[in-house]
Amino acid sequence: MNRLDILKASLVNKQAQFDAKLQAHMDCVKQAKGQPLNDKRNGQATLSKWDRQNDALRTLNDSIEKTKAAIEKEESKTALIELTEIPEQIKALIDAGTITQWRKHPTYFFVNGVDKARIVLMKNGGIAHKFLSSIPSQEQYAIFRDVFNGLRKELAQAA
Repeated sequence: MNRLDILKASLVNKQAQFDAKLQAHMDCVKQAKGQPLNDKRNGQATLSKWDRQNDALRTLNDSIEKTKAAIEKEESKTALIELTEIPEQIKALIDAGTITQWRKHPTYFFVNGVDKARIVLMKNGGIAHKFLSSIPSQEQYAIFRDVFNGLRKELAQAA
């Protein structure tokens, strides 16, 4: 499940919870049956209870609004990725699961199984690497080297 699906499921749950709390509050208000609450039959306690219920509803509504904003943000990130033009060779590697695209910066790619290092898609269509010296082991370096050099060869042949 990706982040967007999790947020949408959370929104559905929060809205259902809000509806249930609102119904419970309405049922509680109906129990007063229009009687004045200023009598000596615990009217202040009833008003305090309603205030607590209203606060809970307000808090839940704020949480729903935050979730909606997060969904919008995730959708805009997805739209940004879709607007970025990526060569077919890189798309094939993404689909195969060899590399992953960084959503924050759609022209940066991570090689799976390698820490720190990144492949950068340049504006001219070529690629470069970043943080190559930060790779912690020779095994990871070999994986990164093979993917990077193979991709560079494919892009050079396509050009």
